[in-house]
Amino acid sequence: MTDHAARPASSQGLDPADRGLLSPVWASPDVAGETGDAAIVAAMLELEAAWAETLESAGLVEDGAGAAVREVVRAVVGGQATDDGGVAAQAGSAPSSVVEPRATTTAFDAGRLANAAQGGGNPVIPLVKALRAAVPDGPGRAAVHRGLTSQDVLDSALMLTAKRASVRIHADLAAAADALADLAAQHRTTPQVARTLAQHSLPSSFGLKAANWLQGVAHAERSVAALAFPVQCGGAAGTNASLVALGAEPHALAADWAHRAGLDAAVAPWQSFRGPVADLGHALAAVCSAAGHVANDVLLLSRPEIGELGEPVAEGRGVSSAMPQKQNPALSALIRSAALRAPADAMQLELAAALSEDERTGGAWHTEWPALRELLRLAAGSAAALRELAAGLRVFPDRMRANLELSGPLLVSERIMLELSDVAEGGRAGIQQAVDAALAASAAGPAEQARVLRKELRAVVREGDATRDASAEDLEARLDDLLDPARYQGDAAGIVDRILKNYEESGARRRRA
Repeated sequence: MTDHAARPASSQGLDPADRGLLSPVWASPDVAGETGDAAIVAAMLELEAAWAETLESAGLVEDGAGAAVREVVRAVVGGQATDDGGVAAQAGSAPSSVVEPRATTTAFDAGRLANAAQGGGNPVIPLVKALRAAVPDGPGRAAVHRGLTSQDVLDSALMLTAKRASVRIHADLAAAADALADLAAQHRTTPQVARTLAQHSLPSSFGLKAANWLQGVAHAERSVAALAFPVQCGGAAGTNASLVALGAEPHALAADWAHRAGLDAAVAPWQSFRGPVADLGHALAAVCSAAGHVANDVLLLSRPEIGELGEPVAEGRGVSSAMPQKQNPALSALIRSAALRAPADAMQLELAAALSEDERTGGAWHTEWPALRELLRLAAGSAAALRELAAGLRVFPDRMRANLELSGPLLVSERIMLELSDVAEGGRAGIQQAVDAALAASAAGPAEQARVLRKELRAVVREGDATRDASAEDLEARLDDLLDPARYQGDAAGIVDRILKNYEESGARRRRA
């Protein structure tokens, strides 16, 4: 009888990779490739190679040890050395020089490592075993993983993976923010009704809405740009006792390892302090939230009965399997799906940090891995979709003006009360009486409401006090001004200007630097 449990999933005709079939917001080859199991394996191998080079540089292993490990890793990963000494995985690229590893690359198959990880509780243990077997007998084999512990490698590998993914996330956020800034400037005074608690409230501008979107996206962009990706180097119990026993200065060794791997140096080991992971989770969740804010508004405003916005039109985008006439807001729906899911993953990271016990936690640490990766994927997918949405968003000012006028003159009743109550017979009560009369005529439509409101205001407003002269014509001109919703946008244009100025001074200048 065949023992299927002992066979890797790939040999059973199964694809063990999660490519986003049920999570299409991140289902792109780029995002899946940068955060998939193969990328995590490559990052762990790259860190092991960089560590061997660090040990050799410090004189803690024999000459040639680092190169021996590096060559095997290069052969397995199929990458090329980066400027900082790390290895960047590049599918299909040929290494400059390859040493035939003693073990085949099947030993580093993610499915095989995942199955073997059940024995020790993490994938580093079987990976190190396979790497030692693959490195030729000599100084390199003795250098593999010397002085490290599994958490050092896995935490650092996740940080390396996150750093690489964050480059794409930041670039997409920056492009989306620039597009939103353009929309805010272009529609600085385009009239649009403000909605509070799902109801018309006051006149505003679409430029202000776009500027408020920009604030959230720019904040998320800054959060991602400010992230640190520290190396974790603490040894078995966070004391680096093995490195001291080897005669090394642990902090200097960790800093050199970080430099070679392309990570940030850490003040101290953080294996029981999970701040770096939680910070990363916060920033990624902020990306999803900021993108979700835009998506929520677009979903609402693109409804046919509102029709103020439309998603970019692209072949195959927004199609329905049953209704050929539909143009669904697919980008916004995908972004919103990520915004709804991200908080749970971010909370999982916080929960894991809160339940971290002793010098290495059991179980809580393990829950970080899938939560962090899912946040990376959701943020990357959201940022990419937001970039496309913001760059191609269709704006319909005529519909905005038409919807603004649906509430009729009562939309500016706040202004009428503020400016006329002091000069009206009965004061505020007199103005309220006029507004109530207009409300009673709401069934007849905005035009009839406007007629009734004008009639009632004429009856209670003393013309001379209201217009500074006794002219009825001046009163009519005054009412024309008061009842025009486009003339009651408050400081909307000024707020847009200040948001854009702040964005240019902080976001754009930092990006150029």
